[in-house]
Amino acid sequence: MSSGNDLICAIRGPIILITVGTLFALDHFTRYGFWQTWPVLLIVVGLLSLARRSDARWHRYTPPPSPPAVPNPPAPGAGIRPGGTV
Repeated sequence: MSSGNDLICAIRGPIILITVGTLFALDHFTRYGFWQTWPVLLIVVGLLSLARRSDARWHRYTPPPSPPAVPNPPAPGAGIRPGGTV
């Protein structure tokens, strides 16, 4: 079974290429130049990194182990006979 982290790693390249292509299309067909829209590329890369890290943390979380059972210690003075002997 593949985790969501594998999916995010698999689609990272295509999403970055689509983003770059979209930015160049905006540069060519609109009044917005690539030099005005390139921060979108940083945002997309940051979101993908954030998704990968949060997904990895979510899937790797395992609850801490429960502490080993410790027998109840004897009560103070238990086992001492009157007179001070055991």
